[in-house]
Amino acid sequence: MNFVLHGSPVSAGITIGYAHLVSSARLEVAHYEIPAAAVDSEIERFDAALERVRGELRELTGHIPADAPAEFSAFVDLHRMILDDSTLSEVPRDLIRSEHCNAEWALVRQMAGLVEQFDAIEDPYLRERKADVRQVVERVLKALLGHPGPTPSQTSDEQKLIIVAHDLSPADMILFKQHQFGGFVTDLGGVTSHTAILARSLGIPAIVGLHLARHMIRENDLLIVDGLQGVLIVAPDPAVLGEYQLRQSQLELERQKLRRLRSTPATTLDGAPIELHANIELPQDVEDAREAGAQGIGLFRTEFLFMNRRSLPSEDEQFEAYRDVVAAMRGLPVTIRTLDIGADKALDGGTGDAGPNPALGLRAIRYCLAEPHIFLAQLRAILRASQFGRVRLLIPMLAHAHEIEQSLALLRQAQASLAEAHVPYDRGIEVGGMIEIPAAALALPMFMRKLNFLSIGTNDLIQYTLAIDRTDDTVAHLYDPLHPAVLHLVAHTIQSANRAGMAIAVCGEMAGDLTFTRLLLGFGLRNFSMHPAQLLAVKERILRTSLADLKALSARVLRSADGTRTRELIAKLNS
Repeated sequence: MNFVLHGSPVSAGITIGYAHLVSSARLEVAHYEIPAAAVDSEIERFDAALERVRGELRELTGHIPADAPAEFSAFVDLHRMILDDSTLSEVPRDLIRSEHCNAEWALVRQMAGLVEQFDAIEDPYLRERKADVRQVVERVLKALLGHPGPTPSQTSDEQKLIIVAHDLSPADMILFKQHQFGGFVTDLGGVTSHTAILARSLGIPAIVGLHLARHMIRENDLLIVDGLQGVLIVAPDPAVLGEYQLRQSQLELERQKLRRLRSTPATTLDGAPIELHANIELPQDVEDAREAGAQGIGLFRTEFLFMNRRSLPSEDEQFEAYRDVVAAMRGLPVTIRTLDIGADKALDGGTGDAGPNPALGLRAIRYCLAEPHIFLAQLRAILRASQFGRVRLLIPMLAHAHEIEQSLALLRQAQASLAEAHVPYDRGIEVGGMIEIPAAALALPMFMRKLNFLSIGTNDLIQYTLAIDRTDDTVAHLYDPLHPAVLHLVAHTIQSANRAGMAIAVCGEMAGDLTFTRLLLGFGLRNFSMHPAQLLAVKERILRTSLADLKALSARVLRSADGTRTRELIAKLNS
């Protein structure tokens, strides 16, 4: 049946492919009685599903690249161990035999009891192994229902898979990032959730907030994902399919034209040089940054090195990852943000003990200062990598002077320990702070006295200014980068830093959004950092911009208190 769903576009482009449903093991499954004569057949069906999942895990192991981080093999090994444990492989068979229930019901019932036991464990690491149990059960459920999980060999240029899920966590996205999926669509999520940001980093179309997609779409349905308009077309007729194939070709031609700008300096029409840096999540992303002609790494989100694994990365493992990025950038600056864990980014893919309001709880620098042994190991690793190129250290979510002082004290401690061990590092390493809390934007002198540079994280700055959870699709319509309060905070921060002669960048999603390129230039911004997939389009906009035309109109945008009028002025600015 042909139908159309509308959601929020989070990654532009058009993709055509086949639906792959990603389920949650917590979804309800049917419960029905098995006749006594069919119990042995039901057990055989359960055993066949287990064997199918074992085969999937073996195939996944065989497709892990040789240069992939060790955690990917460890992740698959852990799931294999859980699958083979008698708690999940034997007890459901006993339930089928004793209660004459279907295999799905027996498996989910056993999982529920197991998860309750994990919840009672005091150790936070062991407690969060329940997330791995759910993921393994999810695979077996799909096998029982006749929907095997994806493996790299199932994807090709001719038949791309499109992930369809009720929701995806940032940890899920990191796992999917290893394979060439054609697109992502989810029922839940906001346009600036970390899941959406990671979808953009893949450079493939994605839509969130579709509400009913996971319920209405069937496995292998032909889909068109229009990441420009936020439109998902299910089972398109030949005329619609042909139209979108033509649009897809046109977009590819535009991308090819943009690639010609790779080595062109980002300079305005009146000769002002603009720096364009790239945001990355994993070391292998540095190749995309280089291909886009980035002048440096403006934001290395190090927390993704910590996800989807059973243990924290060691200092040496972190050092090697940071060193590889620094060396690959060949002398260009690399800004490494310290661990920004919390809210929707849990260390091990679970929810963690996040408290009643994770976005306002123990996250980012608050977490690091509460766990100084983790923070010190990361600081030492970053310092060790600094001898291989130009490294800058960025501290997230600062709000208080004592957070800066404690961070700098721990940095000095890390430096002293390296000096004592005669380990070389850049003794002049620059330290910057992220401005992503309104309190920080309103107390800039305190930060500028103690730091070397600033970077505005617009995603969180908007979230905290407007009191909106950016992962919650029920309030997504209230997330407004053009709200007067947001624009005043951004402009004030940029202009204050410029007056003080302090380097400042914007590394949030506004930096890669063409809607805001000229407005930010009008505010005085000269350093943008964005995902590599966005960089060349922003460069093209800069090349067609004269700064002399922006200042007055940008000032009018700041003076506007009416949303409609503000959008009219932005449209004029971009005409």
